[in-house]
Order: sequence, then C-alpha cells, then structure tokens
Amino acid sequence: MLKIVSARDYDDMSRKAANIISAQVILKPDTVLGLATGSTPIGAYRQLIDWYKKGDVDFSQVRTYNLDEYRGLSHDDPQSYHYFMRDNFFDHINIDLNNTHVPDGANPDAEAACAEYDKMVADAGYPDLQLLGIGNNGHIGFNEPDDHFSKGTHCVDLTESTIKANSRLFEREEDVPRQAYTMGVQTIMYARMILVVANGAAKAQAVHDMCFGPVTPQCPASILQLHPNVVLVADKEALSLCE
Repeated sequence: MLKIVSARDYDDMSRKAANIISAQVILKPDTVLGLATGSTPIGAYRQLIDWYKKGDVDFSQVRTYNLDEYRGLSHDDPQSYHYFMRDNFFDHINIDLNNTHVPDGANPDAEAACAEYDKMVADAGYPDLQLLGIGNNGHIGFNEPDDHFSKGTHCVDLTESTIKANSRLFEREEDVPRQAYTMGVQTIMYARMILVVANGAAKAQAVHDMCFGPVTPQCPASILQLHPNVVLVADKEALSLCE
C-alpha cells in the first residue's frame, strides 16, 4: 500500500510534503499531527509557515506529538528538539503551545518519562498523520536497527552512525547525547496515515530497503510496508535504487 511520490529536488520534496500536511489540516482543523525533527523536514515546515502567513492554513486547533527527544537536555537547550520545533515551526504559526508535545528529555527517570508520553499520545487517539524522516541505517524516530521491533515510547542507546550523522548540529561529536526517548515502532504504526520524507543519495539504500527489502527490525522503516496508508515523498537521488 506504500505510495511513492517522486520529487525533482529538496525544495520540490518539501513543497509536496507540505501540501499533504496542509491538506490534512484544512480538511480536519483539529487534526493530530505526529512530527519529526532533523534537517529533512525543515523545508516542509518553512513552506507551511509561508502558507500560514498568507492565510492559507490555520493551526489554531491542531495538536502535535513529536517522535523523540534527546535524554538529558533541558527544554530550552538549543540542541533539544523542544527548542528545534519552536525555532523551526511553532513560533512562526498560530498553534497553541499547550497543544504541542515532545518527550520530556529533561526527566532523568526514563521509565516515568516514557510512560507519561505514551499515555499522552494514546489519550490523543494517536496521530491522524505521522511525519517521518528515515536514517541512513533505516531508523525511524530513534528506533535503531535491532533484533525486534519496539512497542511503546522507550529510552534508546544511539548507534555510532546516528551520533555521527547528528554531530553536524553540535560543536563537537562528543557533545551529541548518547541516549534518547523515542516513540516505539508500534506507536508509530497506530497513526492513520504516515508521510515519509527523504532526500539525497545517502538515503538511497535505506529508502530501497524500506520499500522493497524484507520486513526486518534490522531496517526498522521496513515495517511501514505493512501499514495501510503510507506515502513516501523523495527526491530522485534518494529514489535512485528504486528504479
């Protein structure tokens, strides 16, 4: 059931992804969005901000639940995903910040933080639309390759490849947190629609394995083959192994 939408480049991918998100919000103003961080979705967020400023989309009733957060960072730390979402999206639209949710990485009690977030997402009825990026190793959220698919929100040890990929956002690689709280794969699969964005040749193998490889926790994104409503928007480089 996975639908692939080809984009010319990053900007085209961002516009097409933003079109899907804005349509969801327009059709259901009180929609529940699952959101992602990282460099890939920033273009879509910028496009949505532009359309909001033009009066084309209204976020006043929207509720959001982010996939993950680094463990050990305060909400106002510039490297936290709380900060990222405000800086790149929330502070530029008319969303009620009380309706925005990110796992509480500042809570050192991993079990309590994860259980609290699971309850919040469940009480919201799970996302109508879940936005996902995909890691070079096929991870979604911070669900790394493993010998099993994860269930609820949990604390994860980040792989060296993920730490290296994220180090571009920190002054030094050793500054990258080694753990994060992340929605589990099962929670992600509860979303009614899943939108995956990918760009660049570095993502080509992961995109191919997600779409056409075996369903295996060694490529967490491969489980999306079993979801009834998944749209992948990717540029030509990311789709280069899918032709």
